[in-house]
Amino acid sequence: MDKIAQDVGEIQTRLLDHRPVVSAEIRYFVTEFEEKRGHREGRLLENLSKNVLETNEHMQPTHFEDVNRKLAIITKTLEAANHMADRVQQRELESQQSAQLQANMECLKDEWAEFLKKQQRLKEEVDEEYAEAAEQLRTKYTESEHDLTKFKPL
Repeated sequence: MDKIAQDVGEIQTRLLDHRPVVSAEIRYFVTEFEEKRGHREGRLLENLSKNVLETNEHMQPTHFEDVNRKLAIITKTLEAANHMADRVQQRELESQQSAQLQANMECLKDEWAEFLKKQQRLKEEVDEEYAEAAEQLRTKYTESEHDLTKFKPL
């Protein structure tokens, strides 16, 4: 049984223990980048930094003024274009609002005409009811007057 446990432990170590492989890869990486290349990347970065500084020193005074002038011109042009676009947008908005206002006015005119027709119809109904009530009162009072004349002493 001890031999089986020992074999299982050895199989587990071979299958799941990656430390020897990882340490070999680390050693290879260190030798590749530190020993073989010999600080080549550092020298390349220093040369690149020196070139950038030289370019900045030569280019900065003369070209910055030109760039600033051109940027000022571009800024003014863009502001003018933006102002014109705002004006066009404002005119379009006013046009849309005017058309909408006109449509609303037409709708309100139609509603007003309908309202006036309804009021006229209601007025006629009230006038008819009044005329009927007035006629009923007249007939009632004429009958009452006629009845009174019957009872009047002669």
